[in-house]
Amino acid sequence: MPPPQSKRVLVWDWPVRACHWLLVVAVVGLLITGKIGGNWMEWHARLGFFVLGLVAFRVLWGIVGSQTARFAYFVHGPRAVLAYLREGTSPTAGHSPLGALSVLAMLLVIAIQAVSGLFANDDILLEGPYASLVGKETSDLISKIHDYNSTVLLVLIGLHLAAIAYYGVCKRNNLLPAMISGRKVMHDHVNLSMAPPWRAPVVIAVVAAAVTVIVGGGWPFR
Repeated sequence: MPPPQSKRVLVWDWPVRACHWLLVVAVVGLLITGKIGGNWMEWHARLGFFVLGLVAFRVLWGIVGSQTARFAYFVHGPRAVLAYLREGTSPTAGHSPLGALSVLAMLLVIAIQAVSGLFANDDILLEGPYASLVGKETSDLISKIHDYNSTVLLVLIGLHLAAIAYYGVCKRNNLLPAMISGRKVMHDHVNLSMAPPWRAPVVIAVVAAAVTVIVGGGWPFR
């Protein structure tokens, strides 16, 4: 039986890749500006609004986007995760079952960070657009959650980087090139469907409009 032919297949569409790398830059910027404080907190707030939009886009794209971007395609139950840990084979061409858990955890923690920032305050100059709406005591509590959650985010980032290093060194599977070019070398025949070109700009426009309204103090809180 002849060995399977390898082929470079487009696995990650440009919206997934752009969202991924923009999140990397924005989250690093958030962590740095949050530590520096002072006048940099203005940029911290702007980056937080931007991250809120990125997370909202990724969630929507996980519903209406390309096949490999959809949660229904790459998120599996405990059996698939255990089978992957035992055998190292994934039922999808995109995220592995373990990688899917990482994606969900990262999106959840970043979402908590972005949303809590809308209600938080730094007790000096800056407060989120809805801090006054919930009152000082509640805002202070949310600020603590915002602070503690940043530590959780750092831990997740560390685990994510460790996993990338493990795959690259131990499994000889460098994950970074695929997240840059969108293509992976596949040994089995796969036929992945990509979203039409018009869909991403429409989702971006909807998310941008919604975040602008929310950040401006409008719907759904007032």
